[in-house]
Amino acid sequence: MNFNLISRILLAGAILLTFLNCSSEQKVNPMNKPELLSFHHSLLTLDSHVDTPLRIKYQGIDLGKRYDPRTIKSKVDFPRMDEGGLDAAFFAVWTAQGPRDSVGHATVKEKALSILDSIESNISAYPTQAELAFNSEDASRLEKDGKHGIYLGLENGYPIGTDLENVNLFYDRGIRYVTLCHTSNNEICDSSNDTTEFDGLSVFGFQVVERMNQLGMMVDVSHLSDASVEDVLATTKSPVIASHSCAKAICDNPRNLNDELLMAIAAQGGVIQMCLYTDYVKTPNPNPDRDSAKTALKGKWGDTDALSPDQLAAYRIERKSIDSKYPWVLATVADAVDHIDHIVKIAGIDHVGIGTDFDGGAALADCYDVSELPNITAELIRRGYSKTDIAKIWSGNFLRVFKAVEAKRAL
Repeated sequence: MNFNLISRILLAGAILLTFLNCSSEQKVNPMNKPELLSFHHSLLTLDSHVDTPLRIKYQGIDLGKRYDPRTIKSKVDFPRMDEGGLDAAFFAVWTAQGPRDSVGHATVKEKALSILDSIESNISAYPTQAELAFNSEDASRLEKDGKHGIYLGLENGYPIGTDLENVNLFYDRGIRYVTLCHTSNNEICDSSNDTTEFDGLSVFGFQVVERMNQLGMMVDVSHLSDASVEDVLATTKSPVIASHSCAKAICDNPRNLNDELLMAIAAQGGVIQMCLYTDYVKTPNPNPDRDSAKTALKGKWGDTDALSPDQLAAYRIERKSIDSKYPWVLATVADAVDHIDHIVKIAGIDHVGIGTDFDGGAALADCYDVSELPNITAELIRRGYSKTDIAKIWSGNFLRVFKAVEAKRAL
């Protein structure tokens, strides 16, 4: 027997074991529920996209009251943020795409400002629970004060119209990112869900990105066509965000980002915030009857962004009837974390976060509202993510980008 060979094998094994122990030193062991909740609540958590302003403005939701999401269509309020350990969130001021003319632009601008007024009024009623936040340091400061930090984003650049000064106006009102478009093209760029008009950014769109860079306002590429994202990346001097997007390789939805774009966003220091909207998380199983009913509904109403409030209400009643007749099979937390795994594989651990899209249609079977966010942390732990990496996913990566955008602001 060759004892020298055996000795070398044993030594190599010892070295390998030592390496593995060191490399997994910060891995989180499986936790029981109290330990999990303690760990989750110890994190600084940030959700980069919720559509709660829609519920405040149009449903009269009071952020200080706890709602049952299965009876009242509301996924976010302060009591449930406490339960779910969510410290900060970007409230998206969403506006539907309408007429692209001077009247349409003036009307939607006032609507967006009105939504901002309603957010400010609701938050001001709870000064010990929450505060409007404006810079990358506020999330940590407010968390230490026991308050929720409420940031503001503009989902759809439609209210900017064709006037660059409106970018400044919304920045002054507290908007810290703009999702350049929604499900239809506007004066800024092409949408991922519309036809090709500019083949990316418009001439005005390039100017909007440059002005946002100058102000220290984050550019959000969620909802943009691939060509629009590419134009943004070719133009911006600051890293960008995708505030609520998933990986196209996992779910082939037009709204999701392909691997090339994931890598390109990361290469420029940006971050992709995985969302919980089931249609973006998992390709649904075939349901011909449901598909036929939805096709007929779309044929009847057309572009929902162009509907009046009364028409939109009627459309939603019909859609709810279809959803009741053909129940929506929700994706799971495990399905959603598959996207985190993929983004980490393609873009790296420093370029992924969470933007749920709660109150904008997002829901998972086991993370139905903000109170159930610890289930995401539990799945990350189960998959072996370290405490350091989980902290990055929950806020560190996004806040790093936010800070970098601020640093490049023109003085």
